[in-house]
Parts: sequence; structure tokens; C-alpha cells
Amino acid sequence: MSELLSPTLITVAMAAALIGALAGVMGTFLVLRGQSLLGDVIAHASLPGVVAGFLISGGRGFLAVLAGALVSGALAGLAVQGLRRGAGIKPDAALGVVLSLFFAAGVVLLSLAQLRPGSAGLTVFLFGQAASVLRADLPAMALVVALVLAVLALFWKEFKLVAFDREAARAQGLPVAALDAVLTVLFAVTIVLGLSLAGVVLMVAMLIAPAVAARQWVRGLAPMVGLAAGFGIFAGLSGATVSALGPGVATGPVMVLSATALAMLSVLLAPERGVLGRVLGQRRTRRALRGRQVLEALGGLGRDHGDPGFGPEQGMLRAYLGAGTTRVLARLQREGLIRPAAATVPQGRTPRWELTEAGHARLAALRAEGGR
Repeated sequence: MSELLSPTLITVAMAAALIGALAGVMGTFLVLRGQSLLGDVIAHASLPGVVAGFLISGGRGFLAVLAGALVSGALAGLAVQGLRRGAGIKPDAALGVVLSLFFAAGVVLLSLAQLRPGSAGLTVFLFGQAASVLRADLPAMALVVALVLAVLALFWKEFKLVAFDREAARAQGLPVAALDAVLTVLFAVTIVLGLSLAGVVLMVAMLIAPAVAARQWVRGLAPMVGLAAGFGIFAGLSGATVSALGPGVATGPVMVLSATALAMLSVLLAPERGVLGRVLGQRRTRRALRGRQVLEALGGLGRDHGDPGFGPEQGMLRAYLGAGTTRVLARLQREGLIRPAAATVPQGRTPRWELTEAGHARLAALRAEGGR
């Protein structure tokens, strides 16, 4: 229990909550714009910036390394946009080229940097290490998070329109390319801020998973942003807690596992978009359709015979509507929409069924609804 109250855990938990919240917010725009792989490109492309910051500053200073990562990641994101628009290269090709180029450059620089003393800790930025976050880093992290959220709030309407309808944004005279560039830089800032915890390899999952989870539960952009931030905070705090309780357990991977678990549960259990919700919805639709078919058959046969109270045999309905009709008849009887006809059933014949007053009213309502 003492581990949960340790200053180190409190520091890591606060940092993880900040990063998780910001990642959830910014990841929403990546998911809605269909640019999830852009986050992967920026994350991997930050590696040469990390190493360059070390080589230039001569040490593993937090600000120098993260500044280099920010420059490198932002350049990679802008390079993708430039290749798509300026050179006409398809998005997947542009993403692949930039990711490979920047990550290869990072590996080469890392090989060179390892020849210098004090470079052993650079691998922290590949996979993340919670212990590298100091309490003195928290104010700077909080300031960066506040600045990113302030920019997002300032251009909220513009970013929202670009995310959902780029053509409408152009028609209104908005600088779509400039807004894309600003969003790309904000993505880079978010990813760089999380490198110390999740690392180059895993940080993109913290962007995507909370947003995917939130997308299953809500419809509007603002609710999705808020819920994704909440999911990101939960993933960050759970990662910090589990890593504190389990000796040797890395915080970043547990954060990613928590966020991914939230996404999987949401995909399965969300009431409307979830797999289970869709299956149940399809089942309800099929039940309603089969019930309407039986009601229509009873009403139609009564009309054809010139007798609204005409009760066709169950065998006739089964032959007309197919297997499963008996179960549907039993359900409609329980609902009070049909009843057995009063006539005695001769030997070897199936029961007759007729609509009740409630059944006639339901059928009339269904026909009126279908005619609209």
C-alpha cells in the first residue's frame, strides 16, 4: 500500500493523466479524419530528433531531447502533407516513405550517438520509462497541455469543420492547408510529450485507442473529445498504479494495454455501434419484421375474403410465411395482438387465428407508418 502513496508514483500518475487526457483529445481528430497512421509516422519520426537533441546539447537534457523530437516529428507530419498535396503522392505511399526515411535516419543517428559517453539512456525514448519523469517536469508538461488545449479551443469551429467536411471548409474560405499544418504540429507536441512514458513505439496507441473507445458511445464531437480524454486519464492512472504494484512492470505498455482494453470493450458492448448492440438490434428488427408479416397476412387474407374477422389456419400461415411462424404466432398471442378463432378445430386441422382489436390497431399504425 505504501507504494501507492510514494512521491514517485504520484509524479508518474500525474504525468500519465496529463498525457492520457491530451492524447485522447488530439486522437479524436486523428480518428475522425481517418489519419490514424499519421500519428504512427510522427511518433517514429521523432527518433532522429531525440538523438539530434542529445548530440547537439551534449547530454540527455529533457527539454533539449524533447525539442529535437518535436521539430523532427512536426517536419515529418508536414512532409506527409506536402507529398500528398504538392507531389500528388497517395496518402498511404506518403506515410510509408516519410516513416521509413525518418526512422531509418533515427536508427543511424542512434548508432553514432552510442559511441559517445552518456548515451545509454536514449533507448528510454524508444519504449518509455516512467522513472525518467521528474516532479520538476510536471509544470512544463501542464503548461504544454494547457497551450495545446487553448489552441484547440481557439480554432474549435474551424478544426471541427475541417474534420467533418473539408469541401465545406474550402467553400467558406477557410485556410484548410494551414489548419492541417496546425493540427499536425499539435499532434507532434502530444506525441513528444508522451515519449518519456510510452516511447516512440507505443505512443501512437495512446492517441488512437481512447478515441476509438469514445467513438462507440457518443455521436457529437464535443462529447467524444471529453469521453476520450476521460478514457486517456483512466489508462494513464491504471498504468501508473499497476506498474507501482508490480515490480519491473513498465508504465507505458500497461497504459497502452488499458486503453486497448477500453477500446475492445467499447467495440463489443456499446449500445448502438458495438458488436453486441448491433446483433441485438438486428434481432429486434427481424422479430418486428416477422411479426408484421404475420399481421399483414392475417389482415390481407381477411380483406381478400371480405371478412375482417376471417381466421386462416395456422398450417396455411406456416406454408405461406415459412418456418418459425408458429413461434411468431405464440409471441403475438402473448402480446394480445391475435387470438384463436372461436370456431371448433376439426380433427387433423390446425387452429385458426384472427386479429384482436389491438392487432387491427397495430396493423393500421404499421401501414400508416410505412406510407409516410
